[in-house]
Amino acid sequence: MNRLEFTVDGETEGIRIDKWVCGQDCGISRSMLQKLLSEGKVAVNGKSAVKSYSVRSGDEIVIDVPEPAELDVVPENIPVEIVYQDEHLLVVNKPKGMVVHPAAGNYSGTLVNALLYHCKGQLSSINGVIRPGIVHRIDKDTSGLLIVAKNDNAHVKLAEQIKAHTFTREYQAVVCGRLKETVGIIDAPIGRHPVDRKKMCVTEKNSKEARTEYTVLEEYNGYSHVKLKLFTGRTHQIRVHMSYIGHPVLGDEVYGKPSKWCKGQCLHAKKIGFIHPVDGEYYEFDSELPEYFKTALSKLPK
Repeated sequence: MNRLEFTVDGETEGIRIDKWVCGQDCGISRSMLQKLLSEGKVAVNGKSAVKSYSVRSGDEIVIDVPEPAELDVVPENIPVEIVYQDEHLLVVNKPKGMVVHPAAGNYSGTLVNALLYHCKGQLSSINGVIRPGIVHRIDKDTSGLLIVAKNDNAHVKLAEQIKAHTFTREYQAVVCGRLKETVGIIDAPIGRHPVDRKKMCVTEKNSKEARTEYTVLEEYNGYSHVKLKLFTGRTHQIRVHMSYIGHPVLGDEVYGKPSKWCKGQCLHAKKIGFIHPVDGEYYEFDSELPEYFKTALSKLPK
């Protein structure tokens, strides 16, 4: 058990405790701190704190951080395309059909299983034993670039960039129909679907800001090849937004309909850019469109 101790100064009082602690650059993510709060492992002036507590000048905050649990996810020698790697992070090009981390029904064959083997267990522990190193995710049937943290310091600093919307994330997709405007921004909040809890939707209730920019690259008979830039990173954001404006991603069986040209959504995370958490330099990586995507384009009616 590691113990962290802080004293609140007058200039920062009035901030909610989870936000305040995360601002101290202590290597704890907000979600992890909220979990520790619910477990009674965070005390203010000797008493357990609640999640809604706002700090006051002079508060003595003590956090008991448990040692990371030993990983019970098995390393597997699965080929994975590593685009870039150093002692702090790596960038991988995830293939279509691979699940990012273990979950019900997928406890092996995931990207995490592969990373544990290739990185010899050297991955950040912030997201727990099931999602070590995973700073952000892409869906099983979405291919493309993903950044992975090797240590907690890199994880926290990369996650901060995602939260601040300073991460560069550019996708390409084939969508159904021809868009009226060749360039546009979809600004519509996304939240959990009120009936189907496995889906997301555009809604004003219990939602978060979501913005997606699209640019039409090429038009086909009834379809469009588009480039998409994320300003925010909500679950299923591109798929939800494109369906919302009447142009679902080709092959998306959840927000659109199946396609004979593509099994699962034709969506690729093509470019990623970020400030390196240690050297402070901007890094950007681009990837080629995968074969399934090129095949789908070649089959679309001109």
